[in-house]
Amino acid sequence: MTSIDLNADLGEGFGRWRLTDDEQLLSVVTSANVACGFHAGDAVTMRRVCELAAERGVRIGAQVSYRDLAGFGRRAMDVPPAELAAEVAYQIGALEVFARAAGARVAYVKPHGALYNRVVHDEEQAAAVVDGVLLADAALPVLGLPGSRLLELAGKAGLPVVTEAFADRAYTEAGTLVPRTREGAVVTDPDAVVERSVSLARSGEVLSRSGTRIEVRARSLCLHGDTPGAVDLARRVRERLAACGVRVEAFA
Repeated sequence: MTSIDLNADLGEGFGRWRLTDDEQLLSVVTSANVACGFHAGDAVTMRRVCELAAERGVRIGAQVSYRDLAGFGRRAMDVPPAELAAEVAYQIGALEVFARAAGARVAYVKPHGALYNRVVHDEEQAAAVVDGVLLADAALPVLGLPGSRLLELAGKAGLPVVTEAFADRAYTEAGTLVPRTREGAVVTDPDAVVERSVSLARSGEVLSRSGTRIEVRARSLCLHGDTPGAVDLARRVRERLAACGVRVEAFA
């Protein structure tokens, strides 16, 4: 039977402000990308999400980012490699404290936003992220875009690599994500997101923004928690995958 992991970005609040419905999404997904305080999240939020994830058997992942609370980690930044490596390790370490307190552990690392897109092509920044992961835990899997420099360098460094796909994001013909600054970058039709999820899980293919069918082989499927109706959509995706014979299970 075909299997796939479902991951979502969670803990994306700060103080009294909350963006994602963490409790409800944790009843659907198998892996939680937890904000570590740099693009969103704070100590209380991180602790709460780790406790909820551990209770439900959901794997906890460190979603590392540029230090950019004001821009939600989606602004382009130039961070010196040594500084970026240290900040990646710092974020992983902070989340690990709360994961262990909840009886779990940080099971993988995934970059967020501008950093995620930057390390697809930028070797220097990708190497810095890898150095940060190695500093924190040389056995941590790295979750990222197929064909990215990040996964290439992580694999060469001996880190387990896990590919992911996005059912609610538009792809270019080259297999990269259409920048959020462009119209149509986010797929908003729920029916389309559900069907794209099935296609990605079963055939490893999806239509690009131009209508070309491209190959995107992925072990994990990302469901964004900050989109309207995210919980209902996530449930629909999981139910549809099961109905199509796809087993939903964590990769870590």
